[in-house]
Amino acid sequence: MSYEDILELTAGVSAGEKTNAKGVPGQLAVRVDGENPNHHLWNNRGTWWCHFTLHKPDYTAERVRVSLKTRDLELARSRRDELLAAI
Repeated sequence: MSYEDILELTAGVSAGEKTNAKGVPGQLAVRVDGENPNHHLWNNRGTWWCHFTLHKPDYTAERVRVSLKTRDLELARSRRDELLAAI
């Protein structure tokens, strides 16, 4: 699953309704380190990925990892920000 898939899934969701990448209700849990501009990013063989945790209403958590489909760090940061804002 890529960030595009998640953006497509969240496009039809209202602002008050929380769903995870698979359409299951959940709430995004992220800790942002202001000193680290690459928070939630990692590079896997040249391709940037984003990872975060979703907490579900049934008190379970889902770790989500999605490809940002880019080798460019600035573009990866932009896509990460877009992705986290959509969720």
